[in-house]
Amino acid sequence: MPLFDITIAGEINLDLILYGVPEELPRERELLAERMMLTLGGSSAIVAHNLAALGSRVGFQSLIGEDDFGQIALDPLQKAGVDVSRVRRSSGEAKTGLTVILQHDKWRNMVTYSGTIAELELHALDLEYLKNARHFHLSSFYLQRALRPRIPELFRTLKEAGLTISLDTNDDPDDGWEGGLQEALRYVDIFMPNEREAQKAAGVGDLEAAVQKLAKIVPLVVVKLGPEGAMAQRGAERFVSPAVKVEAVDPVGAGDSFDAGFLHRYLRGGDLPACLAAGNLAGAFSTTRPGGTEAFRDVSYRNRFYGEHAAKL
Repeated sequence: MPLFDITIAGEINLDLILYGVPEELPRERELLAERMMLTLGGSSAIVAHNLAALGSRVGFQSLIGEDDFGQIALDPLQKAGVDVSRVRRSSGEAKTGLTVILQHDKWRNMVTYSGTIAELELHALDLEYLKNARHFHLSSFYLQRALRPRIPELFRTLKEAGLTISLDTNDDPDDGWEGGLQEALRYVDIFMPNEREAQKAAGVGDLEAAVQKLAKIVPLVVVKLGPEGAMAQRGAERFVSPAVKVEAVDPVGAGDSFDAGFLHRYLRGGDLPACLAAGNLAGAFSTTRPGGTEAFRDVSYRNRFYGEHAAKL
């Protein structure tokens, strides 16, 4: 039996979220935020944390800097039960990554200092460790600048070892949507974009056309639709699941939390309707507290929320 249900290699950083910032940012003015939250960030780390919080056995590899931010980011992962024994510290000058999020009512600005996120390389990964699982997940394809050219090779190695693979590209800061993605998708079992990312990855401007095109490459395409819930395409089969209505604080990490909920149920043999419902529930739950992991860190709150929504599972 593998040591882990799922292994993840990718980025870890901190999210500094500022609320109540003016929408217009004039130059040379000191502006005030109403409140803030410093929390675990990085799509890969959020998925790992929330999978472990839900009960999956998670192994995580990443690169952090020789700075306090790195340890601050590691602490919640360890407390959630994620194995971080293969997280390395960079010997270079790069610091642990940081994303500053200016959260407005219905939209946000995001600025990321990549730091060590962009320095993780294939030769630094313990492949035997990653193989010791049933499934492998990768997030933030375009932020993994050093790893990205060899992601197809990584995927092929893990597939040959018998793992299934899921991929969530997240956004491409350069908006080019190239860089070997099409080659990488050949090894992917579950592709998990949002609506915009699906169209960008497919190179078309229509969601339906994008899904049909991607479904010819990837066995299972799962598209996150925000307030409309989520859909999945498996060959000619289409499945849809409505969003769970909650009082949202912010959407930071909601898509990553969806990934965690979906994959947790998928790895336990759930059918696609159940997996979609689990993803939507985890994504909605995430939005009820600031950041992508704060809701999942409160065990009593998590148990109460999931107990109240058990029928949706």
